[in-house]
Amino acid sequence: MKYAIVGTGARHAMFRDAITTTHGHAAELVALCDINDHRLALSASRVPGQTGNGVATYRPEQFAQMIAEQKPDTVIVTVPDYLHHAYIVAAMRAGCNVITEKPMTTDLPRLKDILDAQNETGKRVSVTFNYRYTPARTQIKDLLASGVIGDVVAVDFSWHLDRVHGADYFRRWHREKDKSGGLLVHKSTHHFDLVNWWLGSVPQSVSARGRLAFYTPQTADRLGLSGRGARCHDCPVAHRCDFRMELEADENLRALYLDAEQHDGYHRDRCVFADDITIEDTMQVGVAYRNGAMLNYTLCAYSPWEGLEIRFHGTRGELTHKHVEVHGVFGGRREAPAGEAMTTRIHVAGEPPRSVEVWAGEGDHGGADPIMLGYLFDPQAMPADRYGRSSTHLDGAWSILTGIAANKAMSSGQTTNIATLLEENGLSL
Repeated sequence: MKYAIVGTGARHAMFRDAITTTHGHAAELVALCDINDHRLALSASRVPGQTGNGVATYRPEQFAQMIAEQKPDTVIVTVPDYLHHAYIVAAMRAGCNVITEKPMTTDLPRLKDILDAQNETGKRVSVTFNYRYTPARTQIKDLLASGVIGDVVAVDFSWHLDRVHGADYFRRWHREKDKSGGLLVHKSTHHFDLVNWWLGSVPQSVSARGRLAFYTPQTADRLGLSGRGARCHDCPVAHRCDFRMELEADENLRALYLDAEQHDGYHRDRCVFADDITIEDTMQVGVAYRNGAMLNYTLCAYSPWEGLEIRFHGTRGELTHKHVEVHGVFGGRREAPAGEAMTTRIHVAGEPPRSVEVWAGEGDHGGADPIMLGYLFDPQAMPADRYGRSSTHLDGAWSILTGIAANKAMSSGQTTNIATLLEENGLSL
């Protein structure tokens, strides 16, 4: 199978390396496409085993030419979120299947374009929800399906982003809501997809509240960071800011971003306390599902630790799961967790609570990425997936609908009905 990748930023390397190394016997990378000539050349130089002129490279305006010349079976889309739809649609109409990073897209008009193109072409869109493949999250699916806690009635789900990872969304293009859909679309699409998958259901109505509470100019002033610059690289107070990003100090970041700035003007290290940030950093969402289950969801992007906490309330008992990814952030340094980083407990009514040995794996995202990449690029070598972890355009649509509906609920102060939202926008799922 032949693959082309559009977007050569940080995230694309996972796909490039999987195709050209681990799964090179079953997959072939035939082209790379990007607006930034430096990053394009950098990625091409890191493709192993190339001869002659190496892997073919193209600029965005040459996308159709790339398809015609290289004839990829599948196009992998790893550009910024608000551009996903353009390449997904163009690839399908050119006769290619698509693999796209989450979120599939950011708003309803773009979603309609994708669904219309898929319906007309019949081409496959796979959304890379790698959290489904994390062994511990797959185990939750297995436990719930076993009926150990009965029917799931309600879910409490909190996701904590620490002051390194969380801050990073506020210095990049993600901080502009029209480019990312906000964290409830860009980040939470992972979490809403997990709940849809765990429950085997889809959202019916959504209520939400949220605001920008921490990444503000006022917070910077309280931290004694007056007189700050627009970016970390030349900020006069960066030396005393725990949120600074030192692009020049990291070889990969320097090569990928600092050395590439002259080609497109993109700054990877903008100030997280700027006054033009349009996304929220604190959000709470309530969701009612078609099967009658309910969700309370919280996302905080400035927590002192990183990880997640989940509690499933069932008719026979409770299942709780906690993952401490980072114990704490001190002066900009992230500390690894002490003791058990991941725990799962079951408490059936009338019985003492018991801990469950958590399924584990090796590789990025808790062992998820190697499994997901195997199913993407060499499915014949993988066992039959009895958990249904692969994700289509429909899964991609339902995952972002919760976030899009939550954004509408935050702006209107009213509960958003999903069926009405779809009807008003000419959408059918």
